[in-house]
Amino acid sequence: MCCTPLLTHESEVGVAKGRPGPLGFYLASGWLLVCVFTAFFGDFFPLPKWDEYDYDNLGLPLFSDGHLLGTDYDGSDVLSGLVHGARTSLGISFTAVFIGSVIGGLLGIVAAYRRGWVDSVVTMYFNVSLAIPTIVLTLVMVALFATPNVDDPSSGWPRELVLIISLTLVIIPILGRLARGSALSWSGRDFVLVAESIGMKKRSILRTHIIPNVLPSMMSVAFLAAGVVIVIEGGLAILGVGANPGASWGSMLAKNRGELAITPHTTLVPAGVIGLTVMALNYFGDYFRLRIDDRESRI
Repeated sequence: MCCTPLLTHESEVGVAKGRPGPLGFYLASGWLLVCVFTAFFGDFFPLPKWDEYDYDNLGLPLFSDGHLLGTDYDGSDVLSGLVHGARTSLGISFTAVFIGSVIGGLLGIVAAYRRGWVDSVVTMYFNVSLAIPTIVLTLVMVALFATPNVDDPSSGWPRELVLIISLTLVIIPILGRLARGSALSWSGRDFVLVAESIGMKKRSILRTHIIPNVLPSMMSVAFLAAGVVIVIEGGLAILGVGANPGASWGSMLAKNRGELAITPHTTLVPAGVIGLTVMALNYFGDYFRLRIDDRESRI
């Protein structure tokens, strides 16, 4: 009987048994858990609304009474903005990366295993998509779908939805090419060739042998991609095509960048949060990559 030499949970635990996890793993995990918890349950925190303007407390410094991280130039609470921004920034990033991983992964795996004209068409789509700059694509999509009509200000798609779609289109070919390369490597392994020789259906081979072995490498890159998307969203916000002002970490930077000399904390604090989140996601990507390299060396 043919079987894929995947490591079981017990064997994975056995490899690390007796060794505590690296400090960076716990720090990165703790920070991301805080961010995710804040994104889901931030509405229950006893904080002012993120878009509430307190004109009696403009530009308060850090650790002010009633405003732990101060306020910006229009009186908006910085901590409230960070809490709400976690939902928007992580939501855009994780959604775009997840959808891009699913679509790109399936296209890449199918192209690698079917070969022929299917592989040629999918590879051409990946190459053409990668040739389109992210900023240009997002600018065009925002102009077409998220710009309200002069006669109807409520028209147009939500800016966050357009960002998710445009960033997903960017992620698909990146992770798709990775999945294709990994699937090509695994499809030449002995256990796959044996499965083909005994008449196992291609669909069953993909589901049983190829996809489970491609997913770990995609997961490691997906963490890195999530961090990149957060940075890209911040850059797009500065160009005026990001989320609504103050609605995400990147849009907080864009909103307050002109007040850096007067209220630097309104820019530096969101920048620090973005930096810590991206470093945590990058750490997870490197951590999984090392585990995958160790796993594949023993297969």
